[in-house]
Amino acid sequence: MPAVSQRSQSVPLSPFRKLIPLADRARAAGKHIYHLNIGQPDIETHPTAVAKFRKLPWQILDYSPSNGIDSYREALRDYYARFDVAVTADEIMITTGGSEAILFFLLACLDPGDEIIIPEPFYANYNGFAHMAGVNVVPITCTIEDGFRLPDPAEFARKITPHTRAIVITNPNNPTGACYSRAALEGLAHIVREHDLYLCADEVYREFSYDTELQSILQLPGLDEHAIIIDSVSKRYSATGARVGALVTRNLTVRESVDRYAKLRLSPPGLGQRLSEIMLQDDGAYLAEVKEDYTARRDTVFRRLQTMPGVYSYKPGGAFYCFARFPIADSEDFCRWLLEDFSHDGATVMLSPGPGFYATPGLGEDECRIAYVLKVDDLERAMDCLAAALEVYPGRIELAATAELGGHLSQ
Repeated sequence: MPAVSQRSQSVPLSPFRKLIPLADRARAAGKHIYHLNIGQPDIETHPTAVAKFRKLPWQILDYSPSNGIDSYREALRDYYARFDVAVTADEIMITTGGSEAILFFLLACLDPGDEIIIPEPFYANYNGFAHMAGVNVVPITCTIEDGFRLPDPAEFARKITPHTRAIVITNPNNPTGACYSRAALEGLAHIVREHDLYLCADEVYREFSYDTELQSILQLPGLDEHAIIIDSVSKRYSATGARVGALVTRNLTVRESVDRYAKLRLSPPGLGQRLSEIMLQDDGAYLAEVKEDYTARRDTVFRRLQTMPGVYSYKPGGAFYCFARFPIADSEDFCRWLLEDFSHDGATVMLSPGPGFYATPGLGEDECRIAYVLKVDDLERAMDCLAAALEVYPGRIELAATAELGGHLSQ
């Protein structure tokens, strides 16, 4: 029998999907599962846009241009202008989801053996895409005690080697929900200019910055040749299946390099682009309501975590995720146990184990990511399950009395 590639066998597993077989078995056994493991919102995809989309006249679903439909890119140009980000339609490359934009960035800007510096914990698929591109991830560790704030620029500078080609951030952050200030981003801008690096910012969650106004790296001066934005409609309009993303940069050479890969895969999804263009029209009321909903969900999860003995939490500033530290030693085991052995009123909760979001071995063992993507009532019931589980989990670590009340940050 022919052997498969070593690359396919060593690619990192998705921490938010690898427990799905256990969830499937639990569901088949009649257990209700509250899915807080993956960023799949239960909010309706932009209803007005969907209704208009269904009435679109078309007879042939043809290829779109490799860089995306012109009218959609022009609509995106106007969208970015809302955030004081001035770009032209030609500076926007449409991709098959944000995932393809990440991969195109790595393939266009880095060679095998090059390095990218990423604050950890980070979006776990960066590990997988870097592996596919032969790129090495160099982590710089953030801590839950300060809400996973961005480390000082000097710490990034100490990680730079002759192989370093880029710094990659997610703002607002997945998986932590941290939002980075203008001052923090300006510190990174200084570093990338000084060392002639790329600064790639995944801004997929730009609409979900709850307490402060989002700062985009494309608003910073002097970064025209350095800044690259990753974007997607998946979470903004609750349209994860549309598979429409974007890579945005003012760097012409990068765009030309990306377009070589884009032409090889022919075109991004045509139906998804047509829906996305319609969703951009009159979306103010929809996005305002969605943001208000996620704010309530965030506050619900934060409030409930505060009441759980031994749990350390913080109030995330954006996206729809938070990390929590639990009185456990092995979050992988805890998440498996929740699905296989635990039930509360016929239900359980599914979380993502922390280690999969780190590159440094040994980190995240007592942490899990929570995606607050369910309605508030469902989140309350999910937190009931989590609180009950922590009381009876066999691997629970009994903390000292002074720490038993847990720790909590508010940002």
